[in-house]
Amino acid sequence: MKKKNLLLIMLITVGSLLASCGTYKFQAEHDIQVEDFTQTNQNNEEVTLNTFKGKPWLAMFIFTNCNSICPPMTYNMAEVQKALIDEKIEDYNIVAFSIDPEVDTPEVLTEYLHTYSVADASKWQLLTGYKQQYIEQFARRSFNSHVRNDPKTDQVMHMSSYYLVDADGVVVKDYNGTTDVPVDTIVADMKALTK
Repeated sequence: MKKKNLLLIMLITVGSLLASCGTYKFQAEHDIQVEDFTQTNQNNEEVTLNTFKGKPWLAMFIFTNCNSICPPMTYNMAEVQKALIDEKIEDYNIVAFSIDPEVDTPEVLTEYLHTYSVADASKWQLLTGYKQQYIEQFARRSFNSHVRNDPKTDQVMHMSSYYLVDADGVVVKDYNGTTDVPVDTIVADMKALTK
């Protein structure tokens, strides 16, 4: 029994060493081209798809009046960024598309971002400046993501995923953004795409 336990411990140790030596192999799960866009960020600057070309980015769909999944998604994304910084990953962006653009002006988005402990706000792009119908169609076509305005409330229904977009503007993976967020996997994937 002791030999089996020792062997198991040795295998786990060797596996950990191999994982830390860069043997992680990135596997794309999607191949969805993000369509070109021109939008406005929280600094009232024009941003296009081309702005993000050349480095990977993490995308999500949120809105500032959200009373359900957006606060944990934004908090968790701030935690992901801390992990990226810990791993010395620098060439990336975090892009949050507002799904309530009538309410989410650049000023409102700036205020929203300040309510979170964001380690490096310069990496964050909170986008607005389009019509509700546009973002619903854009989310579906570019991310296979569901966004739907609820006409009976001030809420917008949407998915709680994070999307990994590669340096060419192609969605290659998605992750749960609310519970059991796979921070280590996201960091490993970002590291693989920044090499």
